[in-house]
Amino acid sequence: MNASARNAYVGGMVSTASPARLLVMLVDRLEADVTRAAELQERREFASAGMELLHAQEIVLELRASLNHDAWDGAAGLDTIYAWLHSELVRVNVGRDASATRACLGVVSSLAQTWRDAALAAATVA
Repeated sequence: MNASARNAYVGGMVSTASPARLLVMLVDRLEADVTRAAELQERREFASAGMELLHAQEIVLELRASLNHDAWDGAAGLDTIYAWLHSELVRVNVGRDASATRACLGVVSSLAQTWRDAALAAATVA
């Protein structure tokens, strides 16, 4: 699939996705970015790993910006986790530390699975 067709396909998916599906898409991509970054760091391909980590940082910032603190009591706690994760992703990028990137991946994977489970539960209720 060429880049133009892929972009059109992804754009269509995003424009028609529910908020829960969009959130899952974001955390899936975050998990993929951090996974690739760790693999690239382990191969000492730091420039490519850095690009993956920068994209992961952007996703975390988007997740933080999308939090509605008025709608949910847990938003402040989640915001703290996102803030920590963002600073860790910056640190592991600068430090080129694959083991620390893997530690971030553990947090990201846990968050992603939680959001997947929440989206599934919400879809089941609806």
